[in-house]
Amino acid sequence: MARPTTGSDRVYAALHADIVGMVLPPGALLQDKALAERFGLSRTPIREALIRLENAGLVEIFPQSGTFVSRVPMDSIPEGVAIRKALEGLAVEAAAARITSERLAELDRTIVRQRVVAALGDTREFHEADEAFHEALARISGYPTVWKLACQAKVQVDRARRLTLPAHGRMDQVIAEHLTVRDAIARGDAASAKAAMADHLGKVILDVERLSCDHPEYFV
Repeated sequence: MARPTTGSDRVYAALHADIVGMVLPPGALLQDKALAERFGLSRTPIREALIRLENAGLVEIFPQSGTFVSRVPMDSIPEGVAIRKALEGLAVEAAAARITSERLAELDRTIVRQRVVAALGDTREFHEADEAFHEALARISGYPTVWKLACQAKVQVDRARRLTLPAHGRMDQVIAEHLTVRDAIARGDAASAKAAMADHLGKVILDVERLSCDHPEYFV
């Protein structure tokens, strides 16, 4: 996300991060007055930010009732995963063809960070480390815009994924899946890297289906 430049941008960026990070869960009420006090702004930039969030599918505005964080649309998950598979499949194929010892070391550093924060049980930091792994792959591939496009497509997926990470063993499983991708790239095996990435990304759909049964109030 671009660096905030106005009050409205600052509110949008902060609330976007809180909603995607599940700090503000689906159904949470967003009050103009409370937000104005939190950010030290008038209600005008607050409302501008909320309208942008509504356009992004992250809040619902009901006149006379209030603004609420939207529930995660289940039909957006397979679509987001499909887009990521297409984009990141391209990236790992290219990365396998361009891998060097220096680029592999960059990828390995992101995996080390994942292991450290997983051992601490820090799901928020783990998500950031996970993102760093995928972003590094895009850089190594020579197609950094792939990651920017993937980020646009995976907003609703990320909201659901934040809920899956606390599950016992899930962070370790993600690391193992990343290592499978990493090892295929290190061998220069583009086909195996692409297949491993598709398998890794596809796990989200099953995780979310199980999660929606446990927390139906979060999904629609």
